[in-house]
Amino acid sequence: MMTDPQNRLALTAIAQNATQGRWRTEAMRSHSSPRLIFVARGQGRITIAGLTRGYGANNLIYIPANTMYGFEVGPTVFGQMLTIPHAMATEWPLEPVHLRLRDVVGQKELSSHMDVLERELKSDLPGAARAAHYQLGLLSIYFERQIALRDADTSDARATSAAARLIAAYTDLIEHHYHEHLGVADYAAKLGVTATHLARCCKETCAKSALTLLNDRILFEARLRLRDTATPVREIADDLGFGSAAYFTRAFQAETGLTPTQFRKKGPLTAI
Repeated sequence: MMTDPQNRLALTAIAQNATQGRWRTEAMRSHSSPRLIFVARGQGRITIAGLTRGYGANNLIYIPANTMYGFEVGPTVFGQMLTIPHAMATEWPLEPVHLRLRDVVGQKELSSHMDVLERELKSDLPGAARAAHYQLGLLSIYFERQIALRDADTSDARATSAAARLIAAYTDLIEHHYHEHLGVADYAAKLGVTATHLARCCKETCAKSALTLLNDRILFEARLRLRDTATPVREIADDLGFGSAAYFTRAFQAETGLTPTQFRKKGPLTAI
């Protein structure tokens, strides 16, 4: 797995990510440190660990480290993505959490936390970096309290279904083994199910095939390596399980409309 180029505390506008290409948000990917997504306005769908849900305004979505996800970003969507450093990950949940903030007081409190955090991250005053990390700690407490309120109100039955648990395990296996040249049948065997059952559950939880989830993750990694490294195309093809550079080129072009070399010429771009 590539080392995540972002493990420092950072705040990025989602709308900026979307302008760099749909693959920057929609393709399945993961990071070595957690992410927190705040959607201020707009709506769409997000897939986390193989489970697709709708999202809308005033949604707060937490994605643990090394968890596969991808989401739609339409023209009306605006929000922010927060990178949580490894050192502070222990203050956040172990599992994905999707909060829908319906209480106006809670919405205003979150807005205050995010505004202060953004101000400190942009500040050149003494102690600004330390203040930003302290503010992130306060945000983790806010998030913990919102989870408690959510759990007291309702639970997400879809997330605890047998199909969702299986596909979460499947995406976790993909994340750890996508570079080992395994096929869907290999993953199904590791999970103790048939490939047919795995495919059926994938369709149920995210309306994608098991093969699509696997290929999507592999091709996202290919894009990052082409864009952010000087690794030869032949070596990337071999590392990601393609039988030859020619086969990799055909698969990559079918997905992106560009050959790997053409895609690389667009220049470096750091991962979100």
